[in-house]
Amino acid sequence: MGEGMHDFTAIDFETANEKRSSVCSIGVVIVREGQIVESLYRLIRPAPNYYTYFTTSVHGMTYADTMDAAAFPDVWVEIAPKLAGLPLVAHNSSFDKGCLRSVHEYYGMAYPEYTFYCTYRASRKVFGTELPNHQLQTVAKRCGYHLNRHHHALADAEACAWIARQIL
Repeated sequence: MGEGMHDFTAIDFETANEKRSSVCSIGVVIVREGQIVESLYRLIRPAPNYYTYFTTSVHGMTYADTMDAAAFPDVWVEIAPKLAGLPLVAHNSSFDKGCLRSVHEYYGMAYPEYTFYCTYRASRKVFGTELPNHQLQTVAKRCGYHLNRHHHALADAEACAWIARQIL
């Protein structure tokens, strides 16, 4: 494995329904000089505020889990300063970037053009056909990380950070 990234924020969103703006949880892992310096997990009241059977079957969360949670702007005001100036890394970054952009739009918030890197695309380039697929748990395992709470936003962000430190 080559030398991976040293300074970045791994980010993962889970959504409540088919709308990208419906983020219901966020996991953030801040890495500086190759070391995890901070991890954050927050529940978020989704917008729009309903859950589909499909999304609940993926991550296990329901309306009851987030009915008292803060709305995205209140959560983001805490998180945004922590990742200022750092590139964002996600596994299948087009999804997470889409969520971040959509939820900013939903609340009429200015969207800063974050730089995103994708560990899914990196895995396809680095490992190619060596892996049966490039799902997060498969790539994490190949990089020596055991992901045991897949689709928990913080667990996924931690796995993503591990991968990024090795192959990005």
